[in-house]
Amino acid sequence: HYYVDKTPLALRLIDQGTHFFLSRPRRFGKSLFLDTLKELFEGNEALFKGLHAQKHWDWSVKYPVLRLSFGGGVLGSVADLQASLHEQLGTLEERHQLPAEYPDVRSRFKRLILRLAEQTGQRVVVLIDEYDKPILDRIEDRDKAVEIREALKDFYSVIKDSDAHIRFAFLTGVSKFSKVSLFSGLNNLQDITIDPQYSSICGYTDADVDAGFAAEL
Repeated sequence: HYYVDKTPLALRLIDQGTHFFLSRPRRFGKSLFLDTLKELFEGNEALFKGLHAQKHWDWSVKYPVLRLSFGGGVLGSVADLQASLHEQLGTLEERHQLPAEYPDVRSRFKRLILRLAEQTGQRVVVLIDEYDKPILDRIEDRDKAVEIREALKDFYSVIKDSDAHIRFAFLTGVSKFSKVSLFSGLNNLQDITIDPQYSSICGYTDADVDAGFAAEL
């Protein structure tokens, strides 16, 4: 097995800011990078043995992580979206042994962030994968797509509202968020999609292949 170490880029990202957005095509390694961030913030040092982060990350501090994904299945309506969010939030609440609060997903998400920050004494890390997929699933039906967009906009506004309790937020997707009015209130979200210093954040570069597969080549 081979693994190209992206942890230097992950640590640079964490040092430079708190709220980021990355757009890449599907199957480019976005989800794997989110998993790397999740394990890093949760302090799972054993997974980083031999990697750059092992000697350059404070493993004594563990952060609560909320990872949400819309990558699986097709969400055809706002009701489908709400059901998916309730399921994911329920799983996260169970994992952290917290009872569900509030019947709507926005309030439930906001309270979960607050309670985790209070419970752990650490600010929360929010990771959202395929933020735009519910919209793209119904992109051929303009009315449905707009309804889903507005529901997502309301949900994502929690990230801005909970800023005092968030240590780091990272969102990935296929489309550029500036093209849809999803993050109008999240003005501190930094788009690194075409930032040269993060151009190799996902996937293998030519240099990565030469170094990582040197024996075979």
